Amino acid sequence: MSTALKDQFFTEAFYTDLATTFTTHYPAFVAESFLAAIYTDDWNAHPLMTQMRRTTTMLHDYLPADYRAALAIIREVAPALAGYGFEKLIFSEYVALYGLDDWDASLPALEVFTQMMSAEFAVRPFIMQDPPRMMAQMLAWADHPSEHVRRLASEGSRPRLPWGIALPVFKADPAPILPVLEKLKQDPSETVRRSVANNLNDIAKDNPQVVIDVLRAWSAIETPEMEWLIRHALRTLIKQGDPGALALLGYDAPAITVRNLMLQPLQIALGETVQFSFEVESVGQAAQDLVIDYVLHLVRARGKMSEKVFKLTKRTLAPGETVTLSGQQSFRPITTRKYYPGTHAIAIQINGQECARQEFEVTE
Repeated sequence: MSTALKDQFFTEAFYTDLATTFTTHYPAFVAESFLAAIYTDDWNAHPLMTQMRRTTTMLHDYLPADYRAALAIIREVAPALAGYGFEKLIFSEYVALYGLDDWDASLPALEVFTQMMSAEFAVRPFIMQDPPRMMAQMLAWADHPSEHVRRLASEGSRPRLPWGIALPVFKADPAPILPVLEKLKQDPSETVRRSVANNLNDIAKDNPQVVIDVLRAWSAIETPEMEWLIRHALRTLIKQGDPGALALLGYDAPAITVRNLMLQPLQIALGETVQFSFEVESVGQAAQDLVIDYVLHLVRARGKMSEKVFKLTKRTLAPGETVTLSGQQSFRPITTRKYYPGTHAIAIQINGQECARQEFEVTE
């Protein structure tokens, strides 16, 4: 998250409002001491999630030691704190940190808090503590009248939720998640359906065949909403050129010939760019829908190799039609990828099948 965006949350004004509101509902709350302890000169230097955790733990110091007593106060404060969204994550965070030994009080609180600001991070420690029990609760929440609670059932159980702790038990076996997604797959809320697609996209990173099998069954539901969900759920597998995912979207094994894959130059220095071009000829008897990508085979640290798939285009080719395509790959350093010298390659991938490949050298 950018510094400018981060600074919109957990501001001095927010903490003043927070302390004032707590004092209204809990007169023993020592507002001045709380503000002096938490909003220090170096506050804005802390990462956003660190600020959230520090706020939560500091609240614990200023609220009753008894969890249920503190939670009762928080449940009064949360709806009274108007004008804030993301900041209200501290309330579900409080439950995650201090309520794992009291599910009877904690789960109803999360059901309330998620309707103010998602509790998707807070449910994950409960899942890790007792997966069957928590997934039974998620399945029940999938029938909740509030779309925010129904979304929590899907979003909170994602195996690889961004910013959230991973759920290794579901990365290994996503079966407990599937009944929740099955119940939500045609939810009237677009937000809920998007979460279902994101959950399946997470699952696909560890269990691609599970996702393909689920979506193959769902593809019998011929609605625009389901078509969008399937495409969104398959986005990682499509980017990887997974043949099963491509076939599910109607991209079959191609009847094509790739010719004249040319790289220029065949030797570049780090920071420079290689250009490439090639021809694709359809040799099938009918028109073909083609997803045309290129795969960068990269030398990594210590001589290891990795692959990165880049999208080029989607084309429909008539029988006998030939198209010439081109692209380029920069080796300028970026924040998300470091390049190394060595023998690299560019390969052309069509409907998930590698059809041509050419090596080139990258020097210091």
